[in-house]
Amino acid sequence: MFKRLAAPVLAIAIAAPAFAAAKQPLREVEEIDTTLYYIAVAKEIDDYCEEIDGRRLKALGVIWDLKSKANAMGYSDSEIRAYIDSDAEKARMRAKGEAYLAANGVNYEKPETFCALGRAEIQRNSAIGVYLRAN
Repeated sequence: MFKRLAAPVLAIAIAAPAFAAAKQPLREVEEIDTTLYYIAVAKEIDDYCEEIDGRRLKALGVIWDLKSKANAMGYSDSEIRAYIDSDAEKARMRAKGEAYLAANGVNYEKPETFCALGRAEIQRNSAIGVYLRAN
């Protein structure tokens, strides 16, 4: 009886690390994906509104922290880079950001609408506003 149980137990023991190593895509790690989204929206506001600057050093520090968290979760630098450089992920993030901007009255033909949203985000000290400062 031991011999009949030993093979399946051994197979499970060998396969267990492979199951544990299976990671969800980085886009599904909410803290990482959402924080990068907030930084991207803040950067878009910074790019279109001359009255508001992005807090680049703060954003960079947060990005390095996210990278460290992803590494600690078992993601390699190459997996992180693939996520950041992915055209599909960039398009998904852009679509999500543009939908948020449009829902909040932003028009790419009117830079003042970026400024209005940026000031509101700063005033609320929102997750986007913390990456912005008014000039």
